[in-house]
Amino acid sequence: MAEAPTKENILAAMRAYLGDDERRIRHAERVFAYACEIQENEGGDPDVVICSAALHDIGIHEAERKYGSSAGNYQELEGPAVAAEILKNFDLTQDQIDHICKIIANHHSARDIDTVEFRAVWDADWLVNIPDEFDMKDTEKIERLFRKNLKTKTGSALAEKLVADAKL
Repeated sequence: MAEAPTKENILAAMRAYLGDDERRIRHAERVFAYACEIQENEGGDPDVVICSAALHDIGIHEAERKYGSSAGNYQELEGPAVAAEILKNFDLTQDQIDHICKIIANHHSARDIDTVEFRAVWDADWLVNIPDEFDMKDTEKIERLFRKNLKTKTGSALAEKLVADAKL
């Protein structure tokens, strides 16, 4: 019998799949933490959020193998199949698995989805990526990026804290 997804066992499944790719594991763990915080405040299905947050970039190795690139569009193409294989080990409904896979298939483009669960993962990914990819000392630019891209009140509040911390 499959076990219910917990924060611990879904993270363990992600770590096992990514192996020694510590940089990507740390990224997923940071996105996961933010997504959980956003979900607690914004609502939605916690199982969908924890699974999609932990597995949002799970297609990256397959994208690199097939296309020689970790670009977001390739992650969106390859991630759902990898995630579905992992998710079959958990006690989830087919609707939950489909929703998780749809979040993963859109987590860089936001093309075909706008659910509370998607917004939690979307904002969490931006909250990790912006400080990792941009100079946080350019607070005007960072504030513009967050205003343009974030979809939840909780994500926006977390972004304000990141900007305030960068100003110190």
